[in-house]
Amino acid sequence: MTPAMLCTVALHALGALALAADFSLWPWVAATLAANHLVLLAGVLLVRGRLLGPNLSRLPTAAIAHGQVCLTFDDGPHPEITRRVLELLERHQARASFFCVGQKAEAYPEIVREIARRGHSVENHSHRHPNAFAFYGISLLRREVETAQAALTAITGRAPQFFRAPMGLRSPLLGFVLARTGLRYVSWTRRGFDTVARDPARVLARLTSGLVAGDVLLLHDSAPASLAVLPPLLEQLAARGLNCVSLPQACSLS
Repeated sequence: MTPAMLCTVALHALGALALAADFSLWPWVAATLAANHLVLLAGVLLVRGRLLGPNLSRLPTAAIAHGQVCLTFDDGPHPEITRRVLELLERHQARASFFCVGQKAEAYPEIVREIARRGHSVENHSHRHPNAFAFYGISLLRREVETAQAALTAITGRAPQFFRAPMGLRSPLLGFVLARTGLRYVSWTRRGFDTVARDPARVLARLTSGLVAGDVLLLHDSAPASLAVLPPLLEQLAARGLNCVSLPQACSLS
């Protein structure tokens, strides 16, 4: 249990005791608990923060020393775009990590197997990618994470090692579920907003401005813009002497 959650549990317990002893204290108890929940909300919204638990937003020191970066792709597999992304990565001998949605993986299992065959890693991005994921209770969180984990493991024969929440918004309760499944939480260092930006040049600029070894880059293999951005991005990475690896590759060095 993280310090933030320990504090939350303690405050609720103390609040209950205070009200049992003197119910007139309820305004103070309510204000304290409201402040606590605002802090938790900040933890949900600060996608690279560690308030709600360990969060891999940059690669380990050993990977940085080897000049490595990691390209990550969310929300796939897509029946057309994912295969084209794989071809582009192959041309540049780059490896990446694909955070797949369980339901989509079950719909296109051969694409998921192709991701793995080409040397990339298949990771967990929930089973249905619900927009309300960050506000789910333990039971629904477990269903989303564990159902996707089982589906992806069955398809590739390898259990995902990493998890990224839908839209990067993690629940304060997610740590309990990840501990049960042995998954490590991952966010990112920089993202291109390729799902909303119309200009590929702007997406590329967001990804490459200040780019250094150890960065974790977020793209989407469900977004057509990624196909326009990927070739110049891979060329810039090569020109800077940066090596594209998957998350398991990078973390195995530490």
